[in-house]
Amino acid sequence: MIERLLEVFCNGLRVLLGGLVAALAIPVGMQVIARYTGIIPVYLWTEELATFLFVWVVMIGAMVAVWDGSHFDVRVLPDAKHPLLKLLQDGLVLVLIIGFAVIFAWYGIEYAKFGWIQNSVMMRANLIITYISVPIVGVVWILFAGYRLYEAVADYSSEKKATL
Repeated sequence: MIERLLEVFCNGLRVLLGGLVAALAIPVGMQVIARYTGIIPVYLWTEELATFLFVWVVMIGAMVAVWDGSHFDVRVLPDAKHPLLKLLQDGLVLVLIIGFAVIFAWYGIEYAKFGWIQNSVMMRANLIITYISVPIVGVVWILFAGYRLYEAVADYSSEKKATL
């Protein structure tokens, strides 16, 4: 049940990610056309909008990558064959992700408060729009990595019971 809810949530993030990448093409395209053709004037707000969208693309992409198990995980050693070593190998990565996620979530709150008192130069948009992404990504990483850690422990327990 929980896995299904998290999978639906992650699929929603994937759809949002696709929409943001498509939206990012508009201000970036306008910048390219303005700089290299002169057909349209150079609008400075497009750079700020592209930055805002890019921050969210990166953060949502990182959330999805944690769910997919493709983020923060570089295999220096080959995958372990023994169930306990596999749990330790996967568990260490997940615990480290959760540790960094807690830092992002906790200190991201102060970071977001700092963004609340600032506005962007050209669009005059409140910078909470992008600053809030840091604590949000931290909370989502905790959820996703926490569930993956639960799965790793459950897999180890089932393999251990199967061998008894």
